[in-house]
Amino acid sequence: MTALTQTNANRFWTYALWLALFTILYNLLEGLISVFFGISDEALTLFGFGVDSFIEVMSGVGILAMVLRIRQNPDTPRSQFERTALRITGTAFYLLVIGLAITAVYNIVIGHMPETTLPGLIISIISIAVMWALVAGKRKVGRILDSSPILADANCTMVCIYMSVILLVSSLIYELTGFGFVDSVGALGLIWFSYNEGKEAFEKAAGMEDCCEDEDCT
Repeated sequence: MTALTQTNANRFWTYALWLALFTILYNLLEGLISVFFGISDEALTLFGFGVDSFIEVMSGVGILAMVLRIRQNPDTPRSQFERTALRITGTAFYLLVIGLAITAVYNIVIGHMPETTLPGLIISIISIAVMWALVAGKRKVGRILDSSPILADANCTMVCIYMSVILLVSSLIYELTGFGFVDSVGALGLIWFSYNEGKEAFEKAAGMEDCCEDEDCT
């Protein structure tokens, strides 16, 4: 921060706030569209992806509170609001894991096939592009402000890209092959990331380390 003037620092903190706000609004829109098409097309992976986006909205509210707190006083610990948001987020991820697991197994048993996965294909491509831009923006402002929490948030956002890739691959395979089980397999892939995100949320609420702060960690 010593290399920054107060004016420049304020400008980049404002940038960080806008990134946090955009993340919330984008995930809300993505969640609405994904859940709608997931239900209408009976596509489990897309539906699960949409529910995950709603959970990311709750997580994003906590991140926004974190940015506001750090901007005012970088040395203060997490507020009670942030810890509560993390616990709610972690619980929601675990509930998503249970719901997806039960539905995926049921769909495999009965041989369920989605009507189409084209919406998932389109949504995943858009999501990868948007989330990659968010990661780049958060890393840039995090390095300039020398803020480990913002850099950690950038790396947590990478998880959204991984989940988008799962949606992309499962949707593409189904469109090309019509192999019905791939939708349930894609949902199982979302389960793995959702479980880890839920675990990390509870760890952070307990005061343990954030998501990895090194740009190279996954």
